[in-house]
Amino acid sequence: MSQNNPKVLVIGLDSMPSGFFSEEIMKNLPNLSMMMTKGIHSVLQSCHPPITIPAWMVMMSSKSPGSLGIYGFRHRKGGSYTDGWIANSTSVKEKRVWDYLGSHNKKVCLIGVPPSYPPYPVNGKMVSCFVTPSDKNEYTYPKELKAEVESLVGKYLFDVVFRTEDRDAILRQLYEMTEKRFTVIRHLMKKEPWDFLMFVEIGVDRLHHAFWKFYDKTHPKYVEGNKYESVVIDYYKYIDKKIGELLDLIDDDTYVLVVSDHGTAGMKGCLCINEWLIKEGLLTVKKYPDKQSDLDDCEIDWSKTKAWGWGGYYARIFMNVEGRELNGTISKEKYEEAREELRQKLLSIRGPNGESFVNKVFTPEELYGSPKGDKPDLMVYFDDLYWRSAGTIGHHSLYLDENDTGPDDSVHWHDGIFILYNKKKNNHGAPLGKLTIYDIAPTILDMMKIPVPSDMQGRVIPEVHRWVTGT
Repeated sequence: MSQNNPKVLVIGLDSMPSGFFSEEIMKNLPNLSMMMTKGIHSVLQSCHPPITIPAWMVMMSSKSPGSLGIYGFRHRKGGSYTDGWIANSTSVKEKRVWDYLGSHNKKVCLIGVPPSYPPYPVNGKMVSCFVTPSDKNEYTYPKELKAEVESLVGKYLFDVVFRTEDRDAILRQLYEMTEKRFTVIRHLMKKEPWDFLMFVEIGVDRLHHAFWKFYDKTHPKYVEGNKYESVVIDYYKYIDKKIGELLDLIDDDTYVLVVSDHGTAGMKGCLCINEWLIKEGLLTVKKYPDKQSDLDDCEIDWSKTKAWGWGGYYARIFMNVEGRELNGTISKEKYEEAREELRQKLLSIRGPNGESFVNKVFTPEELYGSPKGDKPDLMVYFDDLYWRSAGTIGHHSLYLDENDTGPDDSVHWHDGIFILYNKKKNNHGAPLGKLTIYDIAPTILDMMKIPVPSDMQGRVIPEVHRWVTGT
């Protein structure tokens, strides 16, 4: 293989934060540190919202969540109050990097790239991701690859149960899952012909959600000298060692790209969006529940309701519009006025002790232009994402210090990582200005001598182009 036909290995570390570029952390991670020192690195700005689904598909298509019509893991169905759908691989209608590569007869290998269930035909091999319901389902392309995977590792693990207080069980499952994933990756790297190989390790994200308060000294619940204080760094050391094993398998003409879809920060608490809407007189329940309850399990008086919300890393607000919802209460003529009034109210929300929040409230139109699919009316980041949105009611409070859907120590942050490395090229660790997640797909295609489609929303990173081409 010559540099006229370079190969690309993409190492996806879900939610690895840009703060881990620090010298203090990198001294524990010799392989990632070496790639930084010899290659190119940068902070990688995520999309809005910075969530695993849609972020990996934004990265690999260079299309916004609005263009993809994917705003998170689950979505409201049309104008329904209660019906929804879950995003999976069939939800992605835009072409991804491997679709363009396949049309140019480039061989690809994909392992765990969300969302890749159900698996679909590619010019190569695929093992699906954490949205796979069970190992009883078909999770490979071609189907025959499943038996090969199981002959290597037995029962393949796609994810772990991470919202539980049994941290020891999470830790055991994390290492078992990651060990099996890297066994499959090494096998495919050695056995299969490939020009482009990409995998995503979801274990990094699960580690953060389960153990961040034990690691991050700025976390409101951090306790010095706790039992799990070294767990985060220990797992990263393990990941770094596994990456080193992959570097031993590549040739001089392979470029290695290490990326994360978003970053991580400590969760300060949850704001109960529907409790707030009730308080503001915008959501009417016929009977307030005597215990924590999902909104779908409560009797809502839709004839007296103007808006309701969903929980998650950010809040999705839906408005009750005449002609769109069955019992709409906001006229179409008053919709924009009502939406702006609600936006201003959301911006003014403060913390539990009256402290200022840096709230951000977006309309899908201002973020994406002409958004597709089942979009919310407003998208809200409470205190710039440090506070989750809790969708449940029955708390008799606007604020929770724990996640309402199970233990969770971290929130998703805007800034991820970008590292590009090649064995025989030394760029002396040149840092770049901040890049965006949209720049990755066009840059990979440019590196691999494939024409970059004009409708991609990112750009070819010029420093990478010059480094790869020597121009």
